[in-house]
Amino acid sequence: MFERKSDLFLFYVILNLCMLFLIFIHAPLRQNKMEPYMKEKIQMVKGLELTDLCLFTDARYTRHPSMAVIFTPFQEHPLSLEHFPSGSLLPPPPLLRSHELAR
Repeated sequence: MFERKSDLFLFYVILNLCMLFLIFIHAPLRQNKMEPYMKEKIQMVKGLELTDLCLFTDARYTRHPSMAVIFTPFQEHPLSLEHFPSGSLLPPPPLLRSHELAR
């Protein structure tokens, strides 16, 4: 099918451009589908005067526990020590407590 490597590369570029085009089509469709849900959330936030939850201000992974990325404490080195004291006050996310999920 691909006699030269440049044909394979051209196919790869065209495939990626098609995928990019599909992303730009998918986004407005998804936005229209989520509009009623988002309006409800906006009303709730305005009514309750909510802001982003911020438990601690120092470490990224302790600012909002539900949005915490599991690997952020280990961005410098997997065996590095805890830099912030708030990391010892907040329990690890449920994903990391596998012994509790096994029950």
